[in-house]
Amino acid sequence: MKAVWNGAVLAESDDTVVVEGNHYFPASALKREHVQPSAKHTTCGWKGVASYYDVVVDGKTNSDACWYYPTPMKGAEAVKDRVAFWRGVEVS
Repeated sequence: MKAVWNGAVLAESDDTVVVEGNHYFPASALKREHVQPSAKHTTCGWKGVASYYDVVVDGKTNSDACWYYPTPMKGAEAVKDRVAFWRGVEVS
């Protein structure tokens, strides 16, 4: 699987976990040069508190387009140390 935005590969791995229709890539597959920490946090009732990254490619920013669960709740361990994408990031 590959996550692409604005022509740049953000993550690529044969080891993704699908949860609620989203592919979660290993955090080690994330191309860190294309992300910056975001101040956004949201809460999922069964996964816990999500943190976000802004995706930045060629001077363009896709705010909060990458998320992860630093400390997933019991039952959501499958997303630990993984990242997922939305907001126009193509995952295929």
